[in-house]
Amino acid sequence: MTDAPSRPFESIESAQEFMELLQETIDEAKAELERDLGRAKAERDPRQVEAFDLAIYKLGQLSTHTKKSRRILNDLRTIRRLLIAERAENAAATSAR
Repeated sequence: MTDAPSRPFESIESAQEFMELLQETIDEAKAELERDLGRAKAERDPRQVEAFDLAIYKLGQLSTHTKKSRRILNDLRTIRRLLIAERAENAAATSAR
């Protein structure tokens, strides 16, 4: 392959690392919002409760998309490995002739 990537998402692996960090951040934010939601409910503030519910819902959607993206990146990494292995086999077969 080539030299080390110079851009953050030049490789599938670096994109996977980013997605993992994003998922951790989403989980932390969701936990914090759920604590805030509990306080809003205790204070009986329906407007804040609704806002926190919406934010938690949207973080749930983002989490779902992040997980799907991580699976897609895993698939792409597997496909790339298979193609590289196939190329190496073809090169070995060609040089053996």
